[in-house]
Amino acid sequence: MNIPGTPPVAPVAPLGFTWETLPVRVVFRAGAAVTATPGEAARLGLRRLLVVCGSRGEATARAVADALGDRCAGLHAGARTHVPVPVVDRAVEVLRAAGADGCVAVGGGSATGLGKALALRTGLPLIAVPSTYSGSEMTPVWGLTEHGAKRTGRDPAVQPRSVVYDPELTRSLPVPLSVTSGMNALAHAAEALYAPDAAPLVPLMAQEGVRAMAGALPRVAAAPGDPAARADALYGAWLCGTCLGGTTMGLHHKLCHVLGGTFGLPHAETHTVLLPYVLAHNAPAAPGALAALGRALSADDAPRALQDLAGRLGAPRSLAQLGLDKADLTVAAERATSQAYANPREVTAAGVLGVLTAAWEGAAV
Repeated sequence: MNIPGTPPVAPVAPLGFTWETLPVRVVFRAGAAVTATPGEAARLGLRRLLVVCGSRGEATARAVADALGDRCAGLHAGARTHVPVPVVDRAVEVLRAAGADGCVAVGGGSATGLGKALALRTGLPLIAVPSTYSGSEMTPVWGLTEHGAKRTGRDPAVQPRSVVYDPELTRSLPVPLSVTSGMNALAHAAEALYAPDAAPLVPLMAQEGVRAMAGALPRVAAAPGDPAARADALYGAWLCGTCLGGTTMGLHHKLCHVLGGTFGLPHAETHTVLLPYVLAHNAPAAPGALAALGRALSADDAPRALQDLAGRLGAPRSLAQLGLDKADLTVAAERATSQAYANPREVTAAGVLGVLTAAWEGAAV
């Protein structure tokens, strides 16, 4: 029933959907890496935790390990990008030798990926303390690279039991990595907007995540130590990561996995370069999603707006800049179309090769 003098309200209830709340507890506050992580370990009943990280984040991980005190069973700084299987094998040996009953992953996607691989192999619980905007900590998705190919899967066992977000950890993240990591997060929200299994909550989170991240990145670039800008970016990353965890990703993520796992391209930078091209390719088949993304970006042309944002902030603009040979484009297209997966536009070898060629050249979308 409409109230006189007010415009009629159209019904918005969906015809049907499925939404599963993931069993994860989130703590978000400045200083939480040191002040909250020990309490999260105690809440989970964990007494011997192995702290894992990459070489770049070892100092931060050491601070977390020290805060854990007697609950820390050791620190392993062996995480590597794209989670190579031999790296996981070695980490499993370290974890078992330490007698650990759980793991704390401190750092970016590589550290979280290693922590997930340990959870997958051993069934032990994982706490994530992210220091970038990758969003992997909010998903049950794992990835491993072996023999030049990256394979992924979903398993509730790898979902971190607790995620401790501390904006202070990101203040030392170099601006170039902050920008590309933030663009990585935007890719999660963008593909969630046209995911076939997106529940009604997903578009709301996706648009809010895009608004927060796109608004924060220029401020981070201008003043890397600004705590408010860093908090806004991490807030956006949390929302975008939640979208990633709750939906099925499409062509963009598939291409990033192929280019990273097969050709060793850097993960966040590859997301940054490819995203505008994949969105422009999918736009005719997903006008509603692109319109929603445009509203979140305050732009009429979302792919162009994202390409311009990355360019203004000094991010790489082409796959050639990332070191990919032009001769590899055909191989990448073949691998990206070797299996069926959800995407709003039909995935064909010719179409994917066109996307990759434009991205390799750095052409305007």
